[in-house]
Amino acid sequence: MSIDIQKFDLVILGKGAAAFSAAIKASELSNGEMTIAMIGTGPLGGTCVNVGCVPSKYLLEASHLVFNPGHPRMHGIYETAVKHDFSEVMNGLRAYVEHARDAKYAKVIESYDNVKVFDGLGKFVDRKIVSILDQGGKELARVSGSNILIATGSHPTAPPIDGLEETGYLTSDTIWNMQDLLGTIAIIGGGAIGLELGQAFLHFGSKVTVIEALDSLLPQTEPEIGSMLKARLEVEGMKFYLRARINTVSKSGNGKSIEIITHRGKEIVEADEIVVATGRKANTDFLNLEAAGVKTDPRGLILATDTMKTSAAGIYAAGDCVSKKMFLETLAAREGVVAVSNMFGEEMRIDYDSTTWAVFTNPQVAGVGMTENEFSKKNGSCSCRVFSLENLTKASIIGETDGIIKITVNPLDNRIVGMHILSPNATDIITEGAYAIRNKFIIDDIISTSHIFPSISEGIKLAAQSFIRDISKMACCVE
Repeated sequence: MSIDIQKFDLVILGKGAAAFSAAIKASELSNGEMTIAMIGTGPLGGTCVNVGCVPSKYLLEASHLVFNPGHPRMHGIYETAVKHDFSEVMNGLRAYVEHARDAKYAKVIESYDNVKVFDGLGKFVDRKIVSILDQGGKELARVSGSNILIATGSHPTAPPIDGLEETGYLTSDTIWNMQDLLGTIAIIGGGAIGLELGQAFLHFGSKVTVIEALDSLLPQTEPEIGSMLKARLEVEGMKFYLRARINTVSKSGNGKSIEIITHRGKEIVEADEIVVATGRKANTDFLNLEAAGVKTDPRGLILATDTMKTSAAGIYAAGDCVSKKMFLETLAAREGVVAVSNMFGEEMRIDYDSTTWAVFTNPQVAGVGMTENEFSKKNGSCSCRVFSLENLTKASIIGETDGIIKITVNPLDNRIVGMHILSPNATDIITEGAYAIRNKFIIDDIISTSHIFPSISEGIKLAAQSFIRDISKMACCVE
């Protein structure tokens, strides 16, 4: 029995940030007249709201409220223990995720009568037709689209470590089902996810060990920042094994045992639970991309241009399933807008150079543009300055001087090409770097712009001024 093909102006594979952004943009471009199919499994909103940014930041903020009163950084403020219930924190976290999903996704999509949501797995029949199947492989419907957007996102992956699957582990997708605080946690992976989760559990009272294969943390940022953040986390009690290779994982009593190889030889890390935070894989295996003529890289990520076009006519891609350097919720949403704009005649290109990224540890890490090493490798040389928060009045006032602001410029024209920050509120002030790079600002553009005193953002101006004078011999607010 054949299934009738339902025709749409736009078919979107996915139900996350890129998909929603694309559907809303397409609706706006057509004044709500464009017919749109949105296909996907799992809860609306994808990774970010359900198992990513929203729950992780909720947990981090709650953990800081517990930790900070016991570790005051100002004179005359004494240690205070905060009464808390971790189980209730997790209940509150899950309730907030449900609220955010309902308010920001479910209710939003209900207001678009032109969007039809299909619950199922999308699979290409050819370049124009998509089959929708249930989890058992039964075909539920077929749709066709004049244009198709692939925005299927990604899922956590685990490295092929002997004994890991048999022993069991948690990921950034499954950790939110936790109810009781663990005594000891071993985190495999020293990237953004591992450090954020690690500090959150550390602040609640768990003993946390991070095992990382590389010789530094956060390789996407400046080495000074990774080193300084590691030192701060070590002071708080986090333990690190860098340049460590995991040999085997096994059960040990009621816990788990990890055998690692470091420069010191074989070592054993014992933990109540293991959290794997080593990366994610694109959700593209099921799509049958070959039938549509969509090309991927060796990792299964879809190859797309800066207009988000794929190798197949009429098919675009956005979000974590696209081959690129950064994988961010806000970037996915922007890519969705760029893709739809180009589909329907509004020329637009994605600007990766001015895309900001962040790690929500305390202090926070944020960056935009190239690092000193990246620019030097590409161009032969660069000019940069590192400004320490020890020279920032606001940082000294609040006792948060662990941090730096590093600016990299092109020495040929003094144009800003990179900014990387370790500081309180780094996620809020990094946008100044994005504006600078996007608009091709030079150092003088920042210096000649007034900044609030005292503030953390003033550090950006001082970092810029360090290109032209010795700021250690400078009074407050000197222009």
